[in-house]
Amino acid sequence: MNQKEKIGFMRRCLQLARLGCAKVAPNPMVGCVLVHPQAGIIGEGWHQQYGGAHAEVNAINSVADKTLLQEATAFVNLEPCSHFGKTPPCADLIIDKGIPEVIICNTDPNPLVSGRGIKKLQEAGVKVEWGLLENDGRALNRFFFTAQEKRRPFITLKWAQTKDGFIAREDGSSKWISSPQSRLQVHKMRAEHQAIMAGRNTIRTDNPSLNVRNWNGRQPIRIICDQNLSLSQELNIFKDENSPTWVFNNIKESESEHLRFIQVQDPDSLKLVLEFLWKAGIHSIFVEGGTQLLNQFIQKDLWDEALVFTGPIEFQNGRKAPETKSFILKQGFCGPDLVQVFTPVSG
Repeated sequence: MNQKEKIGFMRRCLQLARLGCAKVAPNPMVGCVLVHPQAGIIGEGWHQQYGGAHAEVNAINSVADKTLLQEATAFVNLEPCSHFGKTPPCADLIIDKGIPEVIICNTDPNPLVSGRGIKKLQEAGVKVEWGLLENDGRALNRFFFTAQEKRRPFITLKWAQTKDGFIAREDGSSKWISSPQSRLQVHKMRAEHQAIMAGRNTIRTDNPSLNVRNWNGRQPIRIICDQNLSLSQELNIFKDENSPTWVFNNIKESESEHLRFIQVQDPDSLKLVLEFLWKAGIHSIFVEGGTQLLNQFIQKDLWDEALVFTGPIEFQNGRKAPETKSFILKQGFCGPDLVQVFTPVSG
C-alpha cells in the first residue's frame, strides 16, 4: 500500500469519526477503516454514542467475512485504548482478531492510554505506524486534546459585530447584527459544545434561552456566574426544563431536575469555574458574551478559538467589539456576513 492510498484511507477514517460529533463527548471522535490488500475496504465504523461501542468494535462487527481480518490493515484516527473503561480495551480486540497492522493518526494524550495501546499491540506482534495526518486529527478532536493537555475545557468565544466594529449600541441592544443564516450556524455550534456561557448583564438585558433550536443536537449545559443570585428566576434561562442550567454562586448549593446551584469561593473567578467544569467532564464551552465576559476570557488568555460574525450594518457608535492578539484560522461568508475563526497568537 503506497502513501497516497494510506492518506486516502485515513481521510475516510476522519470523515467517519466526525459522524460522532455532539454525541460522544467527553470522549473523542474516532473512526476506523479496515482494508484488505485484495478486497479493499471490508469494514467501517465510528464511535456513535458516549458509553457505546468504540469505532474499532463497530468496524470489526461490520465485516462480513471475519477471516479477512487476518490480512487486513486497521486505520484508526486515535490510538486504540488499552484499559477497561465503559467498554473493553480495543487493543485487545485487535490482537484477538489477528489484525496484523494498525495505522494511527494520533497517539492518545490520555495518561490512561498514552502509548500503552501502541506498546500492547507491538508486543503482540502487530505492526504499528502512527502520525499519519496528525494535524488533521488534532484539529478534529481539539476539544479532547485541550482538555487532556491543558486540564481545562476548550473555549470558543463567539460574537457578532457591525462592519464598523461595534458589538452593541450604547444601551446594550444588538438585535440583529447577524443574518438568519449566521444565527442558524450559531445553533449548530451550540449543539457541538457541551456547555454554553453568557454574562449576567447579557442574560438580564437580552433574556436569551441559550438553547439549540432549528438544529438537531443535544442541549448544552447553560453556565451562569451569578455571585449573589441577583438574576430573576423568571428569565428564560431558568424556565426551559429541557436544557440544564448551572449557576455558580457563593450563597447556596442545591440541585433539581434541570437547575443546579454550585457554591464556589469566587464565582467570578474563571479559573475556579473552569477547573470545576473540567473535573465534571465538560470539555468544551461556547461563550456568547457579552463584552465584559468575552474580554475577561481574552485578558486572562483563556480561549482557544473566536468565532466572529461581521454583518454589513453600521452603528456609528456604541460598545466596541473585543480585540484579540490572534490570527485568522479560516474565513468565509454566511449569507451577507463575513465569518472568521481566530486562534490566539500564543496558542
